Amino acid sequence: MSKKVVLITGTNSGFGWLTANTLADLGHTVYATMRDTQSKNADKAKALSTVPNITVLDVTLTSEESVQHAIDSIIKKEGRIDVLVNNAGFGASGVAESFTTTDVEEMFGIHVVANWRLMKAVLPSMRKQAEGLIINISSGAGRFAFPFMTVYSAAKFGLEGLSEGLHYEVKKLGVDVTLLQPGAFPTDILHKLKTGSDAAVTAEYGPLAAIPEQMGKGIAQLFETVKPDPQEIADAVVDLINLPKGQRPLRTVVDPATGHIVRAANEGVKIEYEKTLAAFGMGELLN
Repeated sequence: MSKKVVLITGTNSGFGWLTANTLADLGHTVYATMRDTQSKNADKAKALSTVPNITVLDVTLTSEESVQHAIDSIIKKEGRIDVLVNNAGFGASGVAESFTTTDVEEMFGIHVVANWRLMKAVLPSMRKQAEGLIINISSGAGRFAFPFMTVYSAAKFGLEGLSEGLHYEVKKLGVDVTLLQPGAFPTDILHKLKTGSDAAVTAEYGPLAAIPEQMGKGIAQLFETVKPDPQEIADAVVDLINLPKGQRPLRTVVDPATGHIVRAANEGVKIEYEKTLAAFGMGELLN
């Protein structure tokens, strides 16, 4: 296995933390980004910095300047970036109508715009070297819009759309774009769920507004029964890196509980989607 230069966002906890450590243990050169390395995330940044093969970068993903500076500094030092793992994000649940325009802009700003900012920043060098891999961490909720996760699902839909089109556009240039679709896992994201800012609207929904809490209890019971391990996501990233260029699937489902639903949707759409591309004269993009 050749060693890669890997950039991972959102490494202060959860999937990002596990993926950074896993890839570093395998000998890859890892650049782990997070915000507030001198304040809120100082302990996390210090801990990761002590791991061999990991360099922690303080990056604000909503800042064009911050992102570009990070990309330029890595390429200047390493000569390349082989893999980008777009992992940073946050969850949200609650009555959709209670989410203000600002709430929605924040959600799309991280899950869609910031991820695109990273992709656009690494693509020139990846195209130049005719080699590269972009892994976008989506969700099973990026395939279906679950009630009371509407805004979160919408943002993940956006990431799925960017990834799907780009997957076919740059494949022949030597760059693979893939999606990981996790199900529910016991990570910090579940303890930091955003809710809509307009609490008055939530109150008007009466008993319906209690459904998100009921969903949370159901997920807790699921964890006790299925015991999903977040390390599976880090392992899936390793598997994608190890696959030969051009043979990486567009979507990979990692969900021991309800993944069969998402896989069925992926497989059914893929068949008809590829027929449509061929019918529109784009069959060459499939190979």
